[in-house]
Amino acid sequence: MKDSPATPLFRRAPKPAGAVATPEGTRATSRLNKRMAELGLCSRREADDWIAQGWVKVNGEVAPMGLQVTSSDRIAVDPKAQGKQATQVTILLNKPIGYVSGQAEDGHEPAVVLIQPQNRWRDDNARFFFNGSQLRGLAPAGRLDIDSTGLLVMTQDGRVARQLIGEDSVMEKEYLVRVAYLGLNQLDPNPGQLTRIDDDDRVTSNVQAVFPPAMLARLRHGLSLDGQALKPAKVEWQNPEQLRFVLTEGKKRQIRRMCELVGLKVVGLKRVRIGKVMLGNLPVGQWRYLAPHERF
Repeated sequence: MKDSPATPLFRRAPKPAGAVATPEGTRATSRLNKRMAELGLCSRREADDWIAQGWVKVNGEVAPMGLQVTSSDRIAVDPKAQGKQATQVTILLNKPIGYVSGQAEDGHEPAVVLIQPQNRWRDDNARFFFNGSQLRGLAPAGRLDIDSTGLLVMTQDGRVARQLIGEDSVMEKEYLVRVAYLGLNQLDPNPGQLTRIDDDDRVTSNVQAVFPPAMLARLRHGLSLDGQALKPAKVEWQNPEQLRFVLTEGKKRQIRRMCELVGLKVVGLKRVRIGKVMLGNLPVGQWRYLAPHERF
Protein backbone atom coordinates (compact mmCIF):
# COMPACT_ATOMS: atom_id res chain seq x y z
CA MET A 1 0.00 0.00 0.00
CA LYS A 2 1.32 3.41 -0.93
CA ASP A 3 1.85 5.99 1.76
CA SER A 4 -0.81 8.64 1.86
CA PRO A 5 0.32 12.05 0.59
CA ALA A 6 1.57 14.65 3.02
CA THR A 7 -1.25 16.63 4.56
CA PRO A 8 -0.77 20.23 5.68
CA LEU A 9 -1.20 20.60 9.41
CA PHE A 10 -2.02 24.27 9.06
CA ARG A 11 -2.70 27.03 6.57
CA ARG A 12 -0.67 30.14 6.10
CA ALA A 13 -0.52 32.06 9.35
CA PRO A 14 -1.82 35.64 9.26
CA LYS A 15 0.71 38.37 9.76
CA PRO A 16 0.85 39.07 13.53
CA ALA A 17 -0.50 42.38 14.78
CA GLY A 18 2.21 44.95 15.17
CA ALA A 19 4.65 43.16 12.86
CA VAL A 20 7.18 45.42 11.18
CA ALA A 21 6.90 45.47 7.39
CA THR A 22 10.03 44.53 5.48
CA PRO A 23 11.24 46.69 2.59
CA GLU A 24 9.45 46.13 -0.71
CA GLY A 25 10.95 43.25 -2.65
CA THR A 26 12.31 41.50 0.47
CA ARG A 27 10.74 39.01 2.86
CA ALA A 28 11.76 38.15 6.39
CA THR A 29 12.94 34.56 6.69
CA SER A 30 13.60 32.07 9.47
CA ARG A 31 14.86 28.50 9.63
CA LEU A 32 12.21 25.92 8.87
CA ASN A 33 12.56 24.17 12.22
CA LYS A 34 12.04 27.46 14.06
CA ARG A 35 9.00 28.30 11.93
CA MET A 36 7.44 24.89 12.63
CA ALA A 37 7.94 25.35 16.37
CA GLU A 38 6.44 28.86 16.26
CA LEU A 39 3.34 27.44 14.61
CA GLY A 40 2.96 24.82 17.33
CA LEU A 41 3.56 21.81 15.09
CA CYS A 42 6.42 20.35 17.09
CA SER A 43 9.66 21.24 18.84
CA ARG A 44 12.73 22.32 16.86
CA ARG A 45 14.36 18.96 17.64
CA GLU A 46 11.32 17.09 16.32
CA ALA A 47 11.27 19.31 13.24
CA ASP A 48 14.89 18.44 12.49
CA ASP A 49 14.07 14.74 12.85
CA TRP A 50 11.07 15.01 10.54
CA ILE A 51 13.05 16.99 7.96
CA ALA A 52 15.83 14.37 8.03
CA GLN A 53 13.19 11.65 7.46
CA GLY A 54 11.86 13.54 4.42
CA TRP A 55 8.49 14.06 6.09
CA VAL A 56 8.31 17.83 5.55
CA LYS A 57 7.49 19.62 2.30
CA VAL A 58 7.63 23.34 1.60
CA ASN A 59 5.59 24.57 -1.35
CA GLY A 60 5.25 20.96 -2.52
CA GLU A 61 8.97 20.12 -2.42
CA VAL A 62 10.75 17.91 0.13
CA ALA A 63 12.58 20.32 2.42
CA PRO A 64 16.34 20.08 3.01
CA MET A 65 17.85 20.63 6.44
CA GLY A 66 18.48 24.30 7.25
CA LEU A 67 15.99 25.66 4.72
CA GLN A 68 14.99 29.30 5.21
CA VAL A 69 11.25 30.01 4.87
CA THR A 70 8.91 32.99 4.98
CA SER A 71 5.50 33.35 6.59
CA SER A 72 3.85 32.87 3.20
CA ASP A 73 5.50 29.52 2.44
CA ARG A 74 3.21 26.47 2.62
CA ILE A 75 4.45 23.75 4.96
CA ALA A 76 3.03 20.21 4.85
CA VAL A 77 3.90 17.29 7.11
CA ASP A 78 3.59 13.60 6.28
CA PRO A 79 1.02 11.66 8.38
CA LYS A 80 3.87 9.40 9.56
CA ALA A 81 5.10 12.31 11.70
CA GLN A 82 1.62 12.81 13.12
CA GLY A 83 1.48 9.12 14.01
CA LYS A 84 4.82 9.30 15.79
CA GLN A 85 3.72 12.39 17.69
CA ALA A 86 0.52 10.67 18.81
CA THR A 87 2.55 8.09 20.77
CA GLN A 88 4.34 10.73 22.85
CA VAL A 89 3.26 11.00 26.47
CA THR A 90 3.02 13.76 29.03
CA ILE A 91 3.21 12.73 32.68
CA LEU A 92 2.15 14.59 35.82
CA LEU A 93 4.20 13.82 38.94
CA ASN A 94 3.68 14.95 42.52
CA LYS A 95 7.37 15.49 43.20
CA PRO A 96 8.53 14.78 46.74
CA ILE A 97 11.07 16.90 48.58
CA GLY A 98 14.64 15.69 48.00
CA TYR A 99 14.42 15.05 44.24
CA VAL A 100 15.75 17.43 41.59
CA SER A 101 13.66 18.22 38.53
CA GLY A 102 16.32 17.62 35.89
CA GLN A 103 19.68 15.86 35.81
CA ALA A 104 21.06 14.27 38.97
CA GLU A 105 23.20 16.70 40.97
CA ASP A 106 25.03 16.77 44.31
CA GLY A 107 24.07 13.17 45.00
CA HIS A 108 20.33 13.82 44.61
CA GLU A 109 18.25 11.67 42.28
CA PRO A 110 16.28 13.16 39.38
CA ALA A 111 12.50 13.01 39.60
CA VAL A 112 12.29 10.87 36.46
CA VAL A 113 13.44 7.80 38.47
CA LEU A 114 9.97 7.82 40.05
CA ILE A 115 8.28 7.20 36.69
CA GLN A 116 7.90 3.45 37.16
CA PRO A 117 4.81 1.20 36.95
CA GLN A 118 4.65 0.68 40.71
CA ASN A 119 4.40 4.45 41.29
CA ARG A 120 1.54 5.04 38.88
CA TRP A 121 -1.52 6.39 40.69
CA ARG A 122 -4.11 3.66 40.96
CA ASP A 123 -6.89 6.16 40.18
CA ASP A 124 -5.30 7.16 36.87
CA ASN A 125 -7.99 6.43 34.29
CA ALA A 126 -6.01 7.46 31.22
CA ARG A 127 -6.05 4.66 28.64
CA PHE A 128 -2.29 4.31 28.35
CA PHE A 129 -0.07 1.35 29.15
CA PHE A 130 3.37 2.04 30.55
CA ASN A 131 6.41 0.89 28.60
CA GLY A 132 10.08 1.76 28.74
CA SER A 133 10.01 3.71 25.46
CA GLN A 134 8.03 6.40 27.25
CA LEU A 135 11.13 7.28 29.27
CA ARG A 136 13.15 8.13 26.15
CA GLY A 137 13.28 11.88 25.74
CA LEU A 138 11.03 12.40 28.76
CA ALA A 139 12.09 15.75 30.22
CA PRO A 140 10.73 18.21 32.80
CA ALA A 141 8.82 21.16 31.36
CA GLY A 142 9.86 23.59 34.06
CA ARG A 143 11.68 23.51 37.40
CA LEU A 144 10.58 22.66 40.90
CA ASP A 145 13.45 23.00 43.35
CA ILE A 146 14.70 20.21 45.60
CA ASP A 147 13.04 21.66 48.72
CA SER A 148 9.63 21.96 47.06
CA THR A 149 6.87 19.48 46.30
CA GLY A 150 3.90 19.36 43.99
CA LEU A 151 3.05 19.31 40.32
CA LEU A 152 5.93 18.59 37.93
CA VAL A 153 5.18 18.06 34.24
CA MET A 154 7.42 15.68 32.30
CA THR A 155 6.87 15.30 28.57
CA GLN A 156 8.15 13.80 25.33
CA ASP A 157 6.06 16.31 23.38
CA GLY A 158 7.89 19.42 22.26
CA ARG A 159 4.60 21.25 21.76
CA VAL A 160 3.79 20.87 25.46
CA ALA A 161 7.29 21.95 26.48
CA ARG A 162 7.08 25.07 24.34
CA GLN A 163 3.65 25.92 25.73
CA LEU A 164 4.88 25.67 29.32
CA ILE A 165 8.43 26.98 29.16
CA GLY A 166 8.87 28.60 25.75
CA GLU A 167 10.42 32.04 25.70
CA ASP A 168 7.00 33.60 24.99
CA SER A 169 5.09 31.48 27.52
CA VAL A 170 2.82 33.27 30.01
CA MET A 171 1.41 30.08 31.54
CA GLU A 172 0.07 30.57 35.06
CA LYS A 173 1.60 28.46 37.83
CA GLU A 174 -0.06 28.36 41.25
CA TYR A 175 1.69 27.63 44.55
CA LEU A 176 0.69 27.25 48.19
CA VAL A 177 3.47 28.69 50.36
CA ARG A 178 3.73 28.27 54.12
CA VAL A 179 5.71 31.13 55.65
CA ALA A 180 7.18 32.46 58.88
CA TYR A 181 7.70 36.17 59.52
CA LEU A 182 11.20 37.23 60.47
CA GLY A 183 10.14 40.81 61.10
CA LEU A 184 11.52 44.09 59.80
CA ASN A 185 13.59 46.55 61.80
CA GLN A 186 13.65 49.08 59.03
CA LEU A 187 13.43 49.60 55.31
CA ASP A 188 16.75 50.26 53.66
CA PRO A 189 16.88 53.36 51.45
CA ASN A 190 17.68 50.99 48.60
CA PRO A 191 14.25 49.58 47.60
CA GLY A 192 13.93 45.85 48.07
CA GLN A 193 16.69 45.61 50.70
CA LEU A 194 15.31 44.85 54.16
CA THR A 195 16.91 44.41 57.57
CA ARG A 196 15.53 41.39 59.43
CA ILE A 197 15.61 40.42 63.08
CA ASP A 198 17.11 37.17 64.33
CA ASP A 199 15.67 33.93 63.01
CA ASP A 200 14.99 32.79 66.59
CA ASP A 201 12.38 35.54 66.94
CA ARG A 202 10.38 34.61 63.86
CA VAL A 203 6.58 34.44 63.96
CA THR A 204 5.22 31.07 62.82
CA SER A 205 1.53 31.27 63.77
CA ASN A 206 -1.06 33.79 62.58
CA VAL A 207 1.56 35.37 60.33
CA GLN A 208 -1.15 37.24 58.46
CA ALA A 209 -1.92 39.33 61.57
CA VAL A 210 1.62 40.74 61.85
CA PHE A 211 2.69 40.92 58.22
CA PRO A 212 2.48 44.52 56.92
CA PRO A 213 -0.09 44.99 54.12
CA ALA A 214 2.43 47.22 52.32
CA MET A 215 4.78 44.23 52.05
CA LEU A 216 1.99 42.08 50.59
CA ALA A 217 1.50 44.77 47.95
CA ARG A 218 5.22 44.60 47.13
CA LEU A 219 5.01 40.83 46.67
CA ARG A 220 2.31 41.45 44.11
CA HIS A 221 4.34 44.04 42.21
CA GLY A 222 7.43 46.08 42.88
CA LEU A 223 10.24 43.59 43.55
CA SER A 224 13.29 42.87 41.41
CA LEU A 225 15.56 39.84 41.13
CA ASP A 226 18.90 39.66 39.37
CA GLY A 227 18.56 43.30 38.38
CA GLN A 228 15.24 42.76 36.59
CA ALA A 229 11.79 43.87 37.68
CA LEU A 230 9.44 40.97 38.25
CA LYS A 231 6.14 40.67 36.42
CA PRO A 232 3.00 41.34 38.48
CA ALA A 233 1.95 38.32 40.56
CA LYS A 234 -1.26 37.33 42.28
CA VAL A 235 -0.54 36.89 46.00
CA GLU A 236 -3.13 36.48 48.74
CA TRP A 237 -3.55 34.78 52.08
CA GLN A 238 -4.88 31.24 51.83
CA ASN A 239 -4.96 30.96 55.63
CA PRO A 240 -3.11 32.81 58.44
CA GLU A 241 0.15 30.89 57.82
CA GLN A 242 -0.05 30.24 54.10
CA LEU A 243 0.08 32.42 50.99
CA ARG A 244 -1.22 31.56 47.53
CA PHE A 245 1.05 32.72 44.67
CA VAL A 246 0.14 32.74 40.97
CA LEU A 247 3.11 33.52 38.72
CA THR A 248 3.58 33.77 34.97
CA GLU A 249 7.38 33.54 35.07
CA GLY A 250 9.82 31.15 36.69
CA LYS A 251 13.14 32.51 37.87
CA LYS A 252 15.30 30.18 39.94
CA ARG A 253 13.90 29.87 43.49
CA GLN A 254 11.76 32.90 42.70
CA ILE A 255 9.14 32.62 45.44
CA ARG A 256 11.70 31.94 48.17
CA ARG A 257 13.77 34.93 47.10
CA MET A 258 10.71 37.19 46.82
CA CYS A 259 9.67 36.27 50.34
CA GLU A 260 13.15 36.97 51.71
CA LEU A 261 12.93 40.52 50.34
CA VAL A 262 9.87 41.26 52.47
CA GLY A 263 10.97 39.56 55.68
CA LEU A 264 9.32 36.17 55.17
CA LYS A 265 10.92 32.72 55.31
CA VAL A 266 9.39 29.93 53.26
CA VAL A 267 8.93 26.80 55.37
CA GLY A 268 6.89 24.83 52.83
CA LEU A 269 6.14 25.22 49.12
CA LYS A 270 3.82 23.15 46.92
CA ARG A 271 2.85 23.75 43.30
CA VAL A 272 -0.82 22.90 42.81
CA ARG A 273 -1.65 24.07 39.29
CA ILE A 274 -0.09 24.74 35.88
CA GLY A 275 -2.45 26.45 33.45
CA LYS A 276 -5.76 24.56 33.65
CA VAL A 277 -4.22 21.34 34.99
CA MET A 278 -4.51 20.77 38.74
CA LEU A 279 -2.44 18.57 41.04
CA GLY A 280 -5.68 17.45 42.65
CA ASN A 281 -5.55 14.28 44.76
CA LEU A 282 -2.40 12.87 43.16
CA PRO A 283 -0.37 11.44 46.09
CA VAL A 284 3.21 12.54 46.77
CA GLY A 285 5.69 10.39 44.84
CA GLN A 286 3.08 9.09 42.39
CA TRP A 287 2.30 10.00 38.79
CA ARG A 288 -0.39 9.85 36.16
CA TYR A 289 -0.71 10.49 32.45
CA LEU A 290 -2.09 13.74 31.11
CA ALA A 291 -5.46 12.63 29.78
CA PRO A 292 -6.25 13.18 26.07
CA HIS A 293 -9.01 15.67 26.94
CA GLU A 294 -6.81 17.76 29.30
CA ARG A 295 -5.30 21.00 28.08
CA PHE A 296 -2.90 23.36 29.81
